Amino acid sequence: MTSPVGFTLVQLRYFLVAAERGSMTEAAAELHIAQSAVSTAVHNLEQDLRVQLFIRRRGRGLTLTPAGERLRLQAEELLARAREVAEEARGGGESLSGPVSVGCFVTLAPHYLPALFSECTRRHPGVELDVVEAEADQLVQALTAGRVDFALTYDLGLATEPDLDGETVARAPAYVIVAADHPLAGRDSVELADLSGEPLVLLDLPHSRDYFRSLVAATGTAPEVRYRTGSYETVRSLVARGLGYSVLNQRPATSQTYGGGEVAELRLRDGGPPLDVKIATVRSMTQTARARAVMDLLREIAGA
Repeated sequence: MTSPVGFTLVQLRYFLVAAERGSMTEAAAELHIAQSAVSTAVHNLEQDLRVQLFIRRRGRGLTLTPAGERLRLQAEELLARAREVAEEARGGGESLSGPVSVGCFVTLAPHYLPALFSECTRRHPGVELDVVEAEADQLVQALTAGRVDFALTYDLGLATEPDLDGETVARAPAYVIVAADHPLAGRDSVELADLSGEPLVLLDLPHSRDYFRSLVAATGTAPEVRYRTGSYETVRSLVARGLGYSVLNQRPATSQTYGGGEVAELRLRDGGPPLDVKIATVRSMTQTARARAVMDLLREIAGA
């Protein structure tokens, strides 16, 4: 026989809204109930769990305590699971519906998200995709804070995060791009030493910049960074103008750039091991059925 649980799902829901709004008054307005009902539910929840969930400051609203932050993550997961149980009980388990929040490394987004949205709309029309595009550190923060269900990202910095798991779904070798009229453009492959002394157009994102610099430095030369930008397509457009070469990992379907120029892609013989593209998740988090379905779609897209 299972032990009884003192708190209710309603209390958890009220707690989550109060945490999100940072105010009992605003939470009550969103829930269309009296403020006293929210305050009582949160108070009883604290009494039952024997922890303080909020720091209450007059005129400054509510701030989650460390215990409150832990409960927030667990409560979101528990309520998501409760919704799945309700759907199954009503016989609606075969049709997935509801929101799924996906984090995506900013340079991977154009290559994966269009196919993901298209396939998800076709196969799971009831699923609502919400995407956060960001660089690696921001995605880690979004995962650990519970703002996204999972993230598609490069294996940049993931190994140092003990609370995260990463599943490799694709591998992306480094390659060089030069302007279409560059003297090396007709080659099939190059070594970075072949470009020694030429300016490097750097994709300037945290972790990415260190990765690209390390590839060039491994040849025994210091890269001459002439231009830098956080935009993948701006890098390609600058190279197409003959302003330098660059090293990238994802390959677009066309050699044309937004600026109207054209680049040539060259296999990199001394580029080191490919970067792993991974689905990153929080180790202690149980994914909802709809999140698992979206991850399955990403595996298919990456495999293709």
